Amino acid sequence: MIIQTQHGEFSTAWEMVSKGTASTQIIMAVLAILSLASWAVIVWKILQFRRLRAESDTFMRRVGGAETTEDAYHAVTMMDASPFTRLFQRGLGFFREMRPGAARAGSEVRGLSPAQLEVLRIVLEKEEGEERDDAARGVGWLAIIATVSPLLGLLGTVIGVMNSFMGVAREGSSSISVVAPGVAEALIAGAGGLVVAIPAAMAYNFLTGKLNDFMGELEGISSELIATLAREGRI
Repeated sequence: MIIQTQHGEFSTAWEMVSKGTASTQIIMAVLAILSLASWAVIVWKILQFRRLRAESDTFMRRVGGAETTEDAYHAVTMMDASPFTRLFQRGLGFFREMRPGAARAGSEVRGLSPAQLEVLRIVLEKEEGEERDDAARGVGWLAIIATVSPLLGLLGTVIGVMNSFMGVAREGSSSISVVAPGVAEALIAGAGGLVVAIPAAMAYNFLTGKLNDFMGELEGISSELIATLAREGRI
């Protein structure tokens, strides 16, 4: 179907935009930028969480085979830096600072008091929060794009409908040739907003789930570290 406008006739969505009004072209250009940005964030975060999954598997495999915290610490020092190794080293390092010698097997140095144990938990939680903030960087933009894109599309729809009514008033006719251009632009803008928003919203929920899984792994490492120290009689 070919639609006639004051800019000429067009039969494809691209021609509908390129020959449309300046307002529609601006909105579609902004939506295109948002789409590129969202897909860049999606690819970046998927690759990042895939790397974190591999690092988690490596950490669990090597540390899980250690018999004592000292063996685990030596295994961690041989691994590449990751959120899991940083959390483990931060927790055990802080434990050693509070009670020098208590982290060594067979040591007679008394372990932590209840207050010091609570401080250790706070230190671990702080490290978890920092790692979470780093892993969550960029995910919030997907929520913003998923929210803003439909609104931009709605704005284009409103402008298109306004153009339709202005065309009717200008031409003094309500024929399809007068109404169609504005309606077509309205539909294109609305569809463009949904095309950008739907993948961004899906990716945001998917990555939020991955982020929660990542935080669960960090919390599990913290709890296991404290439990191991207690089991070895160092707390």
